[in-house]
Amino acid sequence: MRTIWLRTRLMLLVALMFAILFGLFSAIGYLTLGSSQLFIYFSLFLSFFLLFIQYAIGPKMVDWSMRVKYVSETEYPRLHSIVDELARSANIPKPKVGISQIAIPNAFAYGRTKKDARVCVTAELLNRLDEEELKAVLAHEISHVKHRDMLVITMLSVIPMICYHIFLSLLWSGGGSRENKGGAAAIGILAFLLYFVTNLLVLYASRIREYYADAGSVELTGKKHTLASALYKIVYGSAKYSKEQLKPVEGMRAFFASDPDTARRDLSDLRSADINLDGRIDEYEMEAFARDAKVSKTDRLLEIFSTHPALVKRIKALAS
Repeated sequence: MRTIWLRTRLMLLVALMFAILFGLFSAIGYLTLGSSQLFIYFSLFLSFFLLFIQYAIGPKMVDWSMRVKYVSETEYPRLHSIVDELARSANIPKPKVGISQIAIPNAFAYGRTKKDARVCVTAELLNRLDEEELKAVLAHEISHVKHRDMLVITMLSVIPMICYHIFLSLLWSGGGSRENKGGAAAIGILAFLLYFVTNLLVLYASRIREYYADAGSVELTGKKHTLASALYKIVYGSAKYSKEQLKPVEGMRAFFASDPDTARRDLSDLRSADINLDGRIDEYEMEAFARDAKVSKTDRLLEIFSTHPALVKRIKALAS
């Protein structure tokens, strides 16, 4: 039931985003901005051209920026076996399996379609997680592929881009004829405001897809606490890196199972879950933490500008 509600929220958000875009275009058409329409059409062309480029070469860009090396079953039999088992359970083609050479412990999935999907882990993650925890994280990534939410986020991310380009086109076009300058200015301001609003909505969609993938992980593995334990180990391993050290992966944070940029704050929030201080979270510890932990006002505020939900909220959602 929870998975259905998460999917419904994501689809409603997609509908809202495209309704906003339709409303903006309707306003442009109603006010008939004269010569500035040429700039708007150019903005649309540029936005969709950039979306096409992102779609066409996006996986290669991720391969390059994340230093991914695809590995064979002979090299990593355990990893391939888990991915194959999970892909069969999710009823999707087995994704390509890769190892990322970046230092932080994490995992990510990407690709254009289910048939083109890739699931990657870092070497550091393999060193930190036991087999059940690794399976839970890979199930999270496989769920992203199953839900096709990578394509959804790609589609949604073009809408703020369109709004921004419309704002720029009106800024430089002069607003067309004299009688339409007021309308051009009004739409320019509206487009600029919608740029900020739709950016926040894209971040909200990113957070929904993380909850959705968490729920998918539990469906595939049948275990709640192993993903919670894996997330705890991931933030513990990422918290030692400074913001300066994390700069090379700054633009890829939305891909990760957990945001390395918030690792220190997440660790501070989650450390109390490890009651017996053994470096992992068992089922009892997760239930106790989910029952007693509170989400601070600061975390709620910062979450608005984050690609991932506050980790306390993710653990609570897993426990439910």
